[in-house]
This record gives sequence, C-alpha cells and structure tokens, in this order.
Amino acid sequence: MDVDPNPNLTASTTGPAAPPTPSSSSLADAIERRLRQQQQQQAAAQSIVPVPVFDSNYEKRLEFRRLIDPGIMRHNAKHIAMESLRILERLSDNILEHPDETKYYKFKPTNEKIKTFLVEPKGTLEYAVALGFHPEVENFQPFYIFRPRHMGDLQIGNAVIKEVLHIEEAKIQLQERARQEEKAARDAVKDKVKQAFIDDRKSTANRLQREAAARAARGSRPEPPKPTVRRQARMPGSGQTLTGQVVPETPPPYSRRGEDGEDGDEESEGEE
Repeated sequence: MDVDPNPNLTASTTGPAAPPTPSSSSLADAIERRLRQQQQQQAAAQSIVPVPVFDSNYEKRLEFRRLIDPGIMRHNAKHIAMESLRILERLSDNILEHPDETKYYKFKPTNEKIKTFLVEPKGTLEYAVALGFHPEVENFQPFYIFRPRHMGDLQIGNAVIKEVLHIEEAKIQLQERARQEEKAARDAVKDKVKQAFIDDRKSTANRLQREAAARAARGSRPEPPKPTVRRQARMPGSGQTLTGQVVPETPPPYSRRGEDGEDGDEESEGEE
C-alpha cells in the first residue's frame, strides 16, 4: 500500500485496539522455533542450504532488531508499536517497489498519522533514520527525506520489520485463539450447569406428577367390604349336672337378700 507524501492529505488512523493479554516467554519461544522450522523445511524442499537472509550484514540486522526490541516494543503500547512498524514497512516498501519515483522518498512529520505513530512514540524516528531518512527543510516545510545511498540499509531494515511483524502477529493470533478456547470452555461449563438444573427441575416435576396420579388413583378405588362377624348361635334346651339336678335354660332371676321380709322369715323357719 502506497503512502501519499502530500502534506495536506490526512491519513485515516486505525482505532486503538485493546492491548492483548501478555503471553509467557515460553509461548514466544515456541512460535519462533516453529517459524524457524518452517523456513528450514521450505529451504530443504528446494534443495537449498538454509542460511540467514543478509548473512553478510549480521551486525546491521542485529542493530535493526535492537532498535525494534527494546527500542520500540518495550517503550510503547503494543498496538502503538505494531502500527508504527506497519507504517515504517509501508514507507520502505514504497521506495523498494518504486525506486524511480522520488515522491515516495519523503514524508512530512506534521502529518497527523505520521505524528501519532512515528514522531510521538519512542524509538520510531530513530528507526526511520537508520533506514536512510534524514530531516530536511523544503520551502520552509519540515520533511524526512530518504537518501538513495542507504538503499542497502533500507532493504535490511525492511526485512527485519517484516520478520518481527510476522512473529508478533502470529503471537496475537495464538493469544486470540487461546482466549476463544477459554471462553468456549467457560460457556460449555455454564451450559452443563444450566442443563443439569433444567433436568433436575424436569425430574422433580415428573416425580410430583407421578405421585399425584398415584394418590388420585387410590382415591378413586371403592373401599373393600368389611368382613361380617357371625355371632355363635346358642344351643336351646336345658341340661343336667352329674348329680342329676336339672339346670334350666334360663337361670332364675336374682333377688337381693333383705329386700322384703320373706328372706328373714325363711331364715327364722330354718333355725327352728
């Protein structure tokens, strides 16, 4: 994407994204190892011995890496540092893709987007200077103008930016994936708890319904008839004792002694 050097053009700025959750050093090391393995596998498939890019410029590459980390990455917010590197990448890409068009050789520090992501953050202008941009004044206007004799430095610095962006964006993707998986796991637990609650409510409702139906069924049944108790019939007639005395069926009525004078008279007669 080309950057218009027109000083009157205000580039649209990207809204600040929420800073990602810091990842552990082990995660970063794993990403870097994976990227190196992929590069080595691609080189082996092409029957090329894997060697670092710009190996003869090791010191220059090391210098650019230090300008990025700790220079830019550790002294600015993550989203600011990433957008600053993307702008530096676009500025250098424009020159490398259009080396004969001098309009891409300069940028104005008063441009709103340039000011926000290259002038104000720490370490970003230093990286632009290392790429070959130097402050100059044209028609009383400040500019940073690229000097063609630094084309080699521009190529190295551009390659280092792309490498860092590739690694950092891979980290962001892994972190985002981890957050999504964690959220999915939490949602799954919530769904299980909710489903268990619903199942328990259904089970309780079914049990109460069965109990109510059983009570209703018991209430609609007729009561069994009570068993009739047969009274033992008395055998009629009279009997005799061993002495031959006849015992009447019905005993004589009981009379209390002394109710009338008859008992007393009988006792008197007996005594005589």
